[in-house]
Order: sequence, then structure tokens, then C-alpha cells
Amino acid sequence: MKFGKEFVRRFSVQKQKTMSNKEKETTKEQELDTEKVVNETAETENANEQETANEEEAPKEKTTEELLAEAQAEIEALKTQQLYKQAEFENFRKRVIAEKADLILNGGKKVLEAMLPVVDDLERAMMHMDKAEDVAAVKEGVDLIYKKFLQVLKAQGVTPMEATGADFNTDFHEAVTQFPAPNDEMKGKVIDCTEKGYMLNDSVLRFAKVVVGI
Repeated sequence: MKFGKEFVRRFSVQKQKTMSNKEKETTKEQELDTEKVVNETAETENANEQETANEEEAPKEKTTEELLAEAQAEIEALKTQQLYKQAEFENFRKRVIAEKADLILNGGKKVLEAMLPVVDDLERAMMHMDKAEDVAAVKEGVDLIYKKFLQVLKAQGVTPMEATGADFNTDFHEAVTQFPAPNDEMKGKVIDCTEKGYMLNDSVLRFAKVVVGI
């Protein structure tokens, strides 16, 4: 009996030890499962937070209404700019037309003002012609007026052509007639000038009317 009781006691202790080890293993497994779940939850939360942060950092796509409003605003700005350019060009065109009209009407003002002193000299000469007894003095006065007039023309870029003796050139001369040349050297050349020609700077102001030798 004593041996049986001792066996039962040892078996109970062993059983308790065995049960304790199983419970410990179960508890440990539960702790591992719990830790695994916690880790998975933490990873999921971290992933969600990262995704949310990426969404916040990414530029927000504009809606169709916003894009349409921006396009309409740009169109209105371009229309305003075009109207401004058209008005500016119209003002420029009117200004050019006005300046051209003024040039046509008053372009010769400077030349006419330069000629007025010559007219004054001619009037004074005419007043003294009736009373003058010295023809040579009158002639000298007219020559001075003529030279003064040529100086006025030269100041405006007008110079007379030297036609007599020059080769006939249709760019400068207008032949009014042909006449037998006095010698062979004058054939095809200007032997007489019936109306003097003038140049305005580098262009012909008036063609010289000449007689050409044949």
C-alpha cells in the first residue's frame, strides 16, 4: 500500500509537471502568435501611412472644370492682347498717313524759304531798272542775283548738267533734233543745248533738251 501511494504521488507530480510544460508551450505559442499579429498590424499601418504620405505628396490632378476655366482665361488674355496690338497698329497707321500728308503739303517749305531772299533781290533790281542809267551796273546786279539763286539751288542738292560736247546719253539727255556735226569727233555727241538739265543729288530732276550731231 505504501508503494502504491508513493507511485500515485509521483505520477501526480509528474502529471502536474507535464501539464505545466504543455501550458507553458501553449502560452509561448500564444505569445508568438500575438507578437506576429502585432507585427503584421504594425507593418500594415506603416504601409498605409506611407501610402497616405505618397498620396499627399503627389500633385492633385485637375478636374475637367478647372482645366476648362484655365483655358478660357488664357483665351480671354490672348483676345485682350490682340485687341491692344490692333489698336496700337491702327494708331501707328494713322500717324504715318498724317506725317505723309504733312510732308506732301509742306515738304517744299524749306526750299521756298531759301528762295525768298532771291525774290527780294529781284524786286529791288526791278525797282531800280527804270531809273538806272548805267546798263553795266544793272547787268552786274542781275548776275549777282543769278549766282545767288544758283547757290540756293546747290544748297538744296540741285546742280546744272554740263551737256554740250558730252556723248549723247538717254539717261540724261532728250534729243529734240539732229544736226550735221561740224566734224567727225562731234558725231553722236551733243552739239547744242536748247534747255539746260538739272540733277537733284544723284537723280535727274530735269532732262537736258539737246541737239545731237550726225
